[in-house]
Amino acid sequence: MVSGPAHLANLDLNLLVMLRELIRERNVTRAAERVGVTQPAASAALSRLRRHFGDELLVRGKGGYTLSPLAAQLAEQVEIVCSKAERLFATGTHFDPLSSQREFTLLVADYTIAVMGTELVRLVAREAPGVRLHLRMARESLASDVADTIHLIDGMVAPPASRFRLSGLRSVELFRDRWVCVVSEGNRLLRANRPTLEQLASLPWVAPFHDSDGYPPAAPLSRQLTLFGIRPHVAVRVESYQAVPSLVAGTDRVALIQERLAATVAPRLGLRILECPGDPEPIVEKLWWHSNYEADPAHRWLRDTVSRAAERLPAP
Repeated sequence: MVSGPAHLANLDLNLLVMLRELIRERNVTRAAERVGVTQPAASAALSRLRRHFGDELLVRGKGGYTLSPLAAQLAEQVEIVCSKAERLFATGTHFDPLSSQREFTLLVADYTIAVMGTELVRLVAREAPGVRLHLRMARESLASDVADTIHLIDGMVAPPASRFRLSGLRSVELFRDRWVCVVSEGNRLLRANRPTLEQLASLPWVAPFHDSDGYPPAAPLSRQLTLFGIRPHVAVRVESYQAVPSLVAGTDRVALIQERLAATVAPRLGLRILECPGDPEPIVEKLWWHSNYEADPAHRWLRDTVSRAAERLPAP
């Protein structure tokens, strides 16, 4: 059982990889195949991990194994630690994308994936078939932890914010967008093509990442509404940008979303895209990374690839 901090030299770091795969697969045989060891070796590793943590980790049930509460708590930690270790040992003076087996982790919003995910994955598959992308979904609240998070990932795609003014943080602009309103074609409460602020304030809203208690507002949409002087009646809060259009379709609700996202779904969902009143801020999406990765050839290739994917986006 864990009784205190363990000295790194006394730990078998191979157990980290086995812990990650056991938690991912929740199956000893599949975890063994993923790591490339025999099933008895994986079972022995699980026994050692159970002794170390003083916990079952994988709990046998009727339908197979489930994670214990401790294993669920360890899941994100072991992903971060393994990813950081892999990047550490992959760092070098040479990078060959055609032969590399490296994994890159990017923190992105689902909006970013909708806009440029297909092109980014296509470029990576063509130029570096063995490279893996881990696209972690960003929560708006995660931005407050950027000083710690940026050390544990390869990069983050997000608009500029005051909390990003940190020593060692680097960025490059990827693309621009603008805010638009979306309503259902059959919205009974709003017929105008350019609604007034008063009209918007009277409607029920779908609001992504909206924190009604936070001030100053951290979520981009909440900040825009504050600039408009609107305190919305939020009918639906959702932790996703891509979910917003579906929650507006067929209702009298309204939402403020990015034009590039709106354009991809409006015809299919029967939505009208309306000009925003007031003076909304432009949306500037940037790729952020820590200066520790500045000289890493693999990271330079990643930054170039992300930038090229953004350059190929059609105009909104």
